[in-house]
Amino acid sequence: MENQKSNSSLKAVVVVLALLLMGSLAYIFKMTTDAKKMETEVTSVRSEKDNLLDSLAIVKNTYEQALKDKTAVSDELISEREKVVNLIADLKKSKGDASSLRKYRAQFNALQANMKKLVAENEELKKQNETLTVQRDSTVVALGQQKKFNDTLVVQNENLAKTVEKGSKLVVMNLRTQAIKERSSGKQIETEKASRADKVKVCFAIAANSIAKSGDKTYYIQIIDSKNNVLGDKKTETFGDMSLTYSFTKVVPYNNQAVDVCEYLDGNGKDFAKGSYFVNIFDKGELVSKTTFTLK
Repeated sequence: MENQKSNSSLKAVVVVLALLLMGSLAYIFKMTTDAKKMETEVTSVRSEKDNLLDSLAIVKNTYEQALKDKTAVSDELISEREKVVNLIADLKKSKGDASSLRKYRAQFNALQANMKKLVAENEELKKQNETLTVQRDSTVVALGQQKKFNDTLVVQNENLAKTVEKGSKLVVMNLRTQAIKERSSGKQIETEKASRADKVKVCFAIAANSIAKSGDKTYYIQIIDSKNNVLGDKKTETFGDMSLTYSFTKVVPYNNQAVDVCEYLDGNGKDFAKGSYFVNIFDKGELVSKTTFTLK
């Protein structure tokens, strides 16, 4: 009897221990399963956070590339890029739980939608700018060619004006001088002796010129003796920076035809000195003809 009771108690203890073991195993299994589930969820959350950060980095880089085009929407691109930068900073500091990730994902979706819209608008503006640049460059080239043409015309007109001005100048030629002895009868005798000369005759011709301006032309005749003295009136006229002391002037009526001119320098009763004489003819300040003669 005692052995039977002992066996029954032992069996009861074994059953209880078996039940406890089974309960422990069940609890351990549940804990293990829950831990794995939690680990899977944490890994998934971390992966979602990393993916979201990578996606935000792509959006940020897209904005930075678009900003290089410098279009009319550049200010909006900068503003949206700053929103992305701020969201990246907030996401990195977050704990990364599922609830906050859903919030960040929603913000990302909104930013990505705005990015696609702005980038498309930026591309369109970029194409328009490229078209305008091509048109502007073509216009610049055309204007440059027109300017070259105009500059050429200006140079041609200036050259033509200079040619006309040069062509319209009167040519003084065939300058001749004679020392004269005038007799009481009025007859003039050419002489080379200073002691006999009482006048110097100066003659020159003006060539015909159809494009020159007609009218009275004034010439300044300068006669200088061997001692560098200006003979005659010794009057001085200023032309710009030049001062001219001359012997006398000769006003010639000019009508575009060739004309021969003569004028006299009177010795006024004084003897002419021996030596070389220099005769210059000026049209205002410009020397137009010159010659020399000698009295013995």
